[in-house]
Amino acid sequence: MTVCSRKCRFALLLVLAVFGSGSTAGLLAQGTTVDAGLAMTPPMGWNSWNKFGCNVDEKLIRGTADAMVASGMRDAGYQYLVIDDCWHGQRDAHGDIQPDPQRFPSGIKALADYVHAKGLKFGIYSDAGTKTCAGRPASRGYEFQDAAQYAAWGVDYLKYDWCNTTTQNAQASYSIMREALNHTGRPIVFSLCEWGTAKPWLWAASVGNLWRTTGDITDKWDGKHDYSNGVMTIVDLNEPLWPYASPGHWNDPDMLEVGNGGMTEEEYKSHFSLWAMMAAPLIAGNDIPHMTTPIRSILLNKEIIALDQDPLGKPGHRIRRDGDREVWVREIAGGNRAVLLLNRGTAPADIHFSWDELGYPVKLKATVHDMWKASDVATTVGTYTVHDVPSHGVVVLSIKPVL
Repeated sequence: MTVCSRKCRFALLLVLAVFGSGSTAGLLAQGTTVDAGLAMTPPMGWNSWNKFGCNVDEKLIRGTADAMVASGMRDAGYQYLVIDDCWHGQRDAHGDIQPDPQRFPSGIKALADYVHAKGLKFGIYSDAGTKTCAGRPASRGYEFQDAAQYAAWGVDYLKYDWCNTTTQNAQASYSIMREALNHTGRPIVFSLCEWGTAKPWLWAASVGNLWRTTGDITDKWDGKHDYSNGVMTIVDLNEPLWPYASPGHWNDPDMLEVGNGGMTEEEYKSHFSLWAMMAAPLIAGNDIPHMTTPIRSILLNKEIIALDQDPLGKPGHRIRRDGDREVWVREIAGGNRAVLLLNRGTAPADIHFSWDELGYPVKLKATVHDMWKASDVATTVGTYTVHDVPSHGVVVLSIKPVL
């Protein structure tokens, strides 16, 4: 296995010292491109953190891989299985990162092979600082060595966090790891988990495939909760950034909480729909082997997944807000529009929209299709109204012109 020697790491640190962190980002970005063809639609998969936190081991990951196949999630498009924080042990005498021997006695390579044998792709976690958020060894100063290790293990996806970074420059730090991943020659999706503090949407398209736009999500409908945010709070932070996303480069409002027990099924349905409308990565974070039938029906809804994965790659955005009632639109392939009606209020509400809000002629005849019902509900001209949108609920429609 190729590793970065102490001399290599020293050279990287010397570049930082000589050119300064801001200049280094530009230096490393020259000739650095995200691997062609990766994440042309928002990545879909599962991550261990939201449900299990540090309670991860190889039995959990193998069982989750089995369940992703048995539940139909793999066949629905969920392809990446990602271990988050706390898989790490220590570095060996050569500086190579090793897994926790008690949690992962078979090693990461064997685990990745198991995941790959299930027809899935394998992801792992590290951090740009000196330690991960949970205090494990991170990658600062070991970027090329760690990237080589991940590639040798068969890693397909890297989530790269931002704890314990002190005065580091985000663009420079993430660019170093991007260069390290490119150097391995293995296609690895690069997920920047910088929480939006350095406005990565302005620079990360040349560095990563997706970038966090907000602080962490929590399993609540709304509000700020310590360092985490409820779903509606995250939606309001992420929505204005829709112009920055495109195929291969996505705004990431954090992983899904669907099925973790803190919200109602109606709220989970809204959560899932809004992520799809915003062309966000769909990274589930629930206990897949034990999920209920209603939660499975949300996560496997074919039409909402297809909306998220629309090949045009244009995120939807809010076009009108009347108090608690919202209208969102997304241009989708074929010249159609997706419309999401959101009721933030505590009682059912009627929500209407007009063709001119969607960029259609008012005299255009169009078919209205309900994506959650998987059925056409009307053929009409000019306007449409949905009655009794549930409290904290959504209705998601596609509008198809009749030619």
